Amino acid sequence: MATITCFGELLLRLTAPGRERLLQTLALDVHVGGAEANVAVSLSRFGHQASMVGVVPDNPLGAAARAELSRHGVDVSRVRSGDGRMGLYFLEQGAILRPSEVTYDRAGSAFAIADPAGYDWGTLLAGAQWLHLSGVTPALGERTAQAAIAAATMARQMGVRVSFDGNFRPKLWRQWRGDAPAILRELMGRAQIVFADYRDITVVLGREFAQTDPFARVDAAAHAAFEAFPQLEVMACTHRTPHSVDHHTLSAQLCRRDGASVHAGSLDVAGIVDRIGGGDAFAAGLLHGLIENMADSDALTFALAAAVCKHSLPGDFNLVSAAEVRSIAEANGFDVRR
Repeated sequence: MATITCFGELLLRLTAPGRERLLQTLALDVHVGGAEANVAVSLSRFGHQASMVGVVPDNPLGAAARAELSRHGVDVSRVRSGDGRMGLYFLEQGAILRPSEVTYDRAGSAFAIADPAGYDWGTLLAGAQWLHLSGVTPALGERTAQAAIAAATMARQMGVRVSFDGNFRPKLWRQWRGDAPAILRELMGRAQIVFADYRDITVVLGREFAQTDPFARVDAAAHAAFEAFPQLEVMACTHRTPHSVDHHTLSAQLCRRDGASVHAGSLDVAGIVDRIGGGDAFAAGLLHGLIENMADSDALTFALAAAVCKHSLPGDFNLVSAAEVRSIAEANGFDVRR
């Protein structure tokens, strides 16, 4: 069992029911979510001690979000209440060839406006073995970017390992014209594990990767990332080929500093229920596998199976156990290519 601290914003997700357009009928389904919270819930369900750090408004919405994480075993004692509103996002789920669409409503949220000096990272990270961050947090504004960098910096000083998911969100960065490459470079520069593909590395390093084969493209991007970030040990990502909104092919790749590259998949995922949170499920699955000292191929297969499980569940959270993920991985017999 490992102790993992996740830092990010707790959100409410408001989804048009079925496959309707947003407000086609005046009803919305509500789920609690957020990239880092999704990882915390998965890790808790896999048997780890996961805690959440953040700020929610001092109102019934903030209380409900905290209670929902607590219900899944996540320690929310470090989620404090503050001024501001609840962060929201609206989801219109696509169908056939009409893509899904996310509309953010997060400006002025309690998390976004919180003073970065209000986080005592020496105390908040005490006893943690891992800190998990994502690129969504710094995309919200200068204050959250400062807080994320401070968290990663203190983690390095304390010997806490850092996991960072690139999660590049152009819509959020554009709202405050933040310098995404510079800020994401600082965060990647403090992480031992990065969840990113060639597109993330292109944003961060300003380099294009033109290899035709997608796995070779990620290999090249990983090589560039390992050159740029001396502390980086592992880079991992999924590969997604959409055939329609409801039918994708998924595979995964893990690269190590020594040049090793492991692939898992590919797997046809048809009849998708909800793909939101699939990347977070993958990240949590791989962290679990590596923490449990699985071989890279086994850890990657577990992570891909966790991501596939998430595609079967509505909402942001991947509400499955490690045993359920293992059974799906074994039943599908994912190919591992070295």
